[in-house]
Amino acid sequence: MRLLRDLSASAVVAGFVTVLVGYTSSAVIVFQAARACGAGPAEIASWMWALGLGMGITCIGLSLRYRVPVVTAWSTPGAALLATSAAGLPMSAAIGAFLVCGALLLLFGVTGWFERGMSRIPMPIAAGMLAGVLLRFGMDTFVAMRTQLALALAMVVAYLVGRRLWPRYAVVGVLAVGVAVAGIEGLLALSGVHLELTRPVFTAPTFSASALVGVAVPLFVVTMASQNVTGVAVMRASGYGETPVSPLIGWTGATTVLLAPFGGYTFNLAAITAALCMGHEAHPDKDRRYVAAVAAGGFYLLTGLFGATVGAVFAAFPKELVMAVAGLALVNTIGAGLAAAVRDESGREPALLTFLVTASGVSLFGIGSAFWGLVAGVVALVVLRRA
Repeated sequence: MRLLRDLSASAVVAGFVTVLVGYTSSAVIVFQAARACGAGPAEIASWMWALGLGMGITCIGLSLRYRVPVVTAWSTPGAALLATSAAGLPMSAAIGAFLVCGALLLLFGVTGWFERGMSRIPMPIAAGMLAGVLLRFGMDTFVAMRTQLALALAMVVAYLVGRRLWPRYAVVGVLAVGVAVAGIEGLLALSGVHLELTRPVFTAPTFSASALVGVAVPLFVVTMASQNVTGVAVMRASGYGETPVSPLIGWTGATTVLLAPFGGYTFNLAAITAALCMGHEAHPDKDRRYVAAVAAGGFYLLTGLFGATVGAVFAAFPKELVMAVAGLALVNTIGAGLAAAVRDESGREPALLTFLVTASGVSLFGIGSAFWGLVAGVVALVVLRRA
């Protein structure tokens, strides 16, 4: 079996780090969104079950189908939107809005509208967006030194030694050293961890004009602009531009439709966490990095089945450990993105503008900086080429 032949420890660790970063960075926003929709403890657990199941199935299925690292995620901007716009909305109406959003994602995937638009974006612009999105994570490695100098410094040293002696497993060593140092310093909060299966809760949907206009359409727009655009750009900049986009968008939409009644509010292509599976640290061979996404899918399935337990495990890691391991795992990817962005002199300035706007973190109309970086780069490219 090809998957067993291509299996490697570095890919499995890359998959674990992907899930670790995904959950620790934004799970709290999902909890807030669920509470805004009127969810109690049982419903919140069901949301995590549905999201873990959906991400796990799509990561594994799509990665094995196309033999490329396809990483999906929940929409973090979408969760932030729900936390504000869905307040006071009945849970059933929110579920109806999720179904409509999923149907729109499915429509744009099946028709190929989204892919045709993305195919017009030049590679330097996509690479600049990738580098801008990931820059903060690289810097966070050293930001972590402000509060946990010994931990972060030990992980940096482990990275450098690992890159010198065993490049394929440098991030494995970084994670091991980080956990060991955190344990020695008493930073691992494992007391709240207990094994518990999650039980899904079905909520029958209802549909209303207010939920359609106020939740469904904005959720779709934010997911497409802030998540899927960036996700496709990361795939292209990482050397997987030949992968058909439309089926990926279509399957995330179909998964949303199926799991929305249980709290799977939306699924989309990942960007930051996808870069962890698409970089050199996952595997030197580009054609074997899909295993990292399959491993991430397996860990996502576990997070769904044991939602409360896994949430407690991830919460046990100090934030500085997560910041450092994510930043160090992305160093090569950031460098590759910058190199691709400035390689062509004719597109260098638009690509750098894309990078700077994206890295700035500016957010307008509820849409994140990655989208506005893309807009700035395309506008600059058109103006400068005409000039």
